[in-house]
Amino acid sequence: MVFYALFVGAELDGLTNLQPRRGCDDPSFPYYFKLRCENCGETTAKATCVALGEVVDLPTGRGTANLVQKCKLCGRDGTIVMIPGQGTPLTIEQSQKGEKTCLMVFDCRGYEPFDFEFRDGWKADSVNGTPFDIDCSEDEFAEYDEKGECPVGLGKLQSTFKVVKKIERAGKTRYI
Repeated sequence: MVFYALFVGAELDGLTNLQPRRGCDDPSFPYYFKLRCENCGETTAKATCVALGEVVDLPTGRGTANLVQKCKLCGRDGTIVMIPGQGTPLTIEQSQKGEKTCLMVFDCRGYEPFDFEFRDGWKADSVNGTPFDIDCSEDEFAEYDEKGECPVGLGKLQSTFKVVKKIERAGKTRYI
């Protein structure tokens, strides 16, 4: 098993706390990305959708996963289990430093995720506290904060999947 963390970054202008609309652990938020078979290297032509609230039984009958998919080339089964509680919103301070934040961790068996797609269903707050619903499918967002009387926006969305390790200390599990 390999754990992959999805890290996202963006240039935030007057916005902070960029995250899925109902938080990083939103059970209905769809994560779209492509998959590469770890057995034969075949990649999916289209993005695959995985959501925390969608659970299916494993073919072996022992356990569940958020995705079970067969490789179209070699026929091998691959699974993805999402691990909630690891994500944090992207803050304006992180954005100004060019840093990314972890949104979700995926336990992948047989597949490697890549090429995350930003779509609709995001939110952020202005630095003055005004909430904004954001569609990230255009890779940018621009609006005016009436309360703070200033423009807000985001651009240059970035994402990467990194292999992380599971660390258990003092009864707590972290992925670093």
